[in-house]
Amino acid sequence: MSGSRVHVWCPERGVSWVAGVEPARCTEPGHRHQRHEVHRHRDVVLLPDRTPVTAVSFDPVEPYARDRPPDFALYLDPRWRPGWPHDHHAWPDLGVPDDASAALAALAALLARARDGEQVEIGCLGGHGRTGTALAALAVLTGEDPRSAVAWVRARYCPMAVETAEQEEWVASLPPATG
Repeated sequence: MSGSRVHVWCPERGVSWVAGVEPARCTEPGHRHQRHEVHRHRDVVLLPDRTPVTAVSFDPVEPYARDRPPDFALYLDPRWRPGWPHDHHAWPDLGVPDDASAALAALAALLARARDGEQVEIGCLGGHGRTGTALAALAVLTGEDPRSAVAWVRARYCPMAVETAEQEEWVASLPPATG
């Protein structure tokens, strides 16, 4: 983790941007914009079964700066457009996936690649809400109890991971891993 930026969120429009780096995506004077200082993530997280996954946040100044690009990435925010193999999964900012089965399938596919020895990456915008929730789901897929997965991610990745009660409840509702 290094550096920090101010992300601005407009709940009325459901859009966000990085202050001072990107143009404002909402300029309505009556909207109550929320400002959050976030730090940059490029962190390798060892899942409960010791599978490594790199968790990242989007840095609009140098979004694709890496010592080595990943073999594959799953991004939860459409701003990501890297030159390496990747996929996007629709997941609303500060929310949970609209289609839990599709989200879990995408995460299971990412996990399979990592277990096969590929260097994989997962990220959203700030690296906390969606990324933290996805890491908690990956922890569940690798054996962590769903009721303790959020605490597991906060202890091993970032204390700010998993931003909303809805995200915490979604993780706690996941079925435990079998086998």
